[in-house]
Amino acid sequence: MNKKLMRTLSVFVKTVESASMSNAAKQLYMTTSAVSQHIQKLEQEVGLALFNRNTRTLTLTEAGEIYYKSSVKLLATANQTEQRLQQLQQTPSGELKVIAPVGFGGGLLSQPLKYLIDEFSQIQMQITLTDEPVDIIASGADIALCIGPLQDSSLVARHLADWNMVLCCSSDSPLTKSSVDIQALSEQPRISHISETRQLLTSNNKSQAQLPAPRLTLNNMNGMIQLTLDNVGYALLPEPEVRHHLQAGRLCQLSPACGWQAPMFSVYAVTPQRHSVPAKTKAAIASLKKWFDKVGQAQAVNH
Repeated sequence: MNKKLMRTLSVFVKTVESASMSNAAKQLYMTTSAVSQHIQKLEQEVGLALFNRNTRTLTLTEAGEIYYKSSVKLLATANQTEQRLQQLQQTPSGELKVIAPVGFGGGLLSQPLKYLIDEFSQIQMQITLTDEPVDIIASGADIALCIGPLQDSSLVARHLADWNMVLCCSSDSPLTKSSVDIQALSEQPRISHISETRQLLTSNNKSQAQLPAPRLTLNNMNGMIQLTLDNVGYALLPEPEVRHHLQAGRLCQLSPACGWQAPMFSVYAVTPQRHSVPAKTKAAIASLKKWFDKVGQAQAVNH
């Protein structure tokens, strides 16, 4: 199929669905002028205006309505054909779109992505790092790395790893200078991720204690880690993402000092439900699983 035409149709469909060239440009990681050029080229080939334009709104003409419905069907057919061809080839190839939490960009993805690049020359990758909720279907992602199981039955979640959360503070924090208990924690500001739902610590005798309410809430794990390093407060952080800070002494783990253990969190590779999984997706999940197993083994050794 004509890839240039498919690209132009994708831009057109995204513009219709976002009702704005600027919004479409942001979602497609393009400039607004580039989106406009695609639309203009399409209108020239069709010989009719596809949009009614004014300073505030962008609506479809009658021709645009017809062309939009046909474009959606054509793109769906092209996508199905590409998936079948990739499956038939049994060779990972094409563009692999991955969405992952921001904190994974600190090094957790480096080895599995390097493996894919080194082993499969026909794969190109687009990585989106975000801690915001993402519509996997609408985004067109092949894989989304998510924390915790999902309820959406239109998706498939494959378990990759179980990792520890650790209660951390800066090496300069007053929490490191004395025996720490829950009361002492309540006297210092706690930093929390906006999506955090687990706030319980468990002791060796299985009793539980709730962490104090956070004083500072963020939507970005890297920001949480940096604020903890800067001694703004203490936080419950993913052990693999702060392991190097703990080993270097920049952060201190509080859980052993106060006799409590933080909960674990599970990592899943989430994919859209399809009749067949492309070879590129299978290869990516296998690479992620292999590396995350090693990360988990190192975690067990350290503890």
